[in-house]
Amino acid sequence: MEAEYIPDPIVESFLDELWSTEGLSDNTLAAYRSDLVHFDTYLQHQGQTLLAVKQADVRAYLEKRFEQGFASSSSARLMSSLKRFYGYLRMNNRINIDPMEMLQAPKLTRKLPDSLSEDDVGALLNEPNVQDAIECRDKAMLELLYATGLRVSELISLKIEEINLNQGLVRVIGKGGKERIVPMGEYAVTEIEYYLVKSRGSLLKDLPSDVLFPSRRAKQMTRQTFWHRIKLYALRAGIESPLSPHTLRHAFATHLLNHGGDLRVVQLLLGHSDLSTTQIYTHVAKARLSELHKAHHPRG
Repeated sequence: MEAEYIPDPIVESFLDELWSTEGLSDNTLAAYRSDLVHFDTYLQHQGQTLLAVKQADVRAYLEKRFEQGFASSSSARLMSSLKRFYGYLRMNNRINIDPMEMLQAPKLTRKLPDSLSEDDVGALLNEPNVQDAIECRDKAMLELLYATGLRVSELISLKIEEINLNQGLVRVIGKGGKERIVPMGEYAVTEIEYYLVKSRGSLLKDLPSDVLFPSRRAKQMTRQTFWHRIKLYALRAGIESPLSPHTLRHAFATHLLNHGGDLRVVQLLLGHSDLSTTQIYTHVAKARLSELHKAHHPRG
């Protein structure tokens, strides 16, 4: 039977100090408390105390967390909590040597965005029934989203004058009011043309609107509504891959790179101000290429 955990009062003293001097929120204080209590519990099981900790003890704890599958972001937060805590103890002469000194936080790795295979994208785009006005609109939206890599917020706010079907271009006002021009491709142009002729008028019910893809109430659709529509078609198409509101945006970037697209061109199309933001997709593309090599090369 495990010994009962007895909280060290020094933790509460530290948290009281943070609260009184910095006015931290309850959530932030709870995060500090959680990190320190878990570390203290580990130490007590090792017959160790918070005030007697050495750098080797911290390293052992971090290694244990790594073995248990904790995310690097979680360990980075823990390191921040411990640095603040032991800095407080050193400043108040409770310890002579700070065990956190010279210890580096684990390097954070950026999470690869969820994407879809090209087959899954095809199944998703083919799911809406274009004979239904709402689904005809959704079909055009999905085709445009996959063809351009727009953010969902950019898609739902598009005005009808911002598309040029003759030239196959869409003018997008992105983050920070930055404008970019993105090609649509033949599939998206065809579906939008069909939608404008067959469905948009019935959705508007003769009400004036410059929104390209209005809701059934003839107003601009919300992000949540479109996200629910995507999930509906994914469910109907039997797609089990993880989805997010930006799934088709991620698929656009990944598939473009998989087919030889230039990273800087993808950066411009996505509206990223910094190339490093776009570079995450190169990892996705390389991972896919590695899978293909392993599956199909005779010595993969």
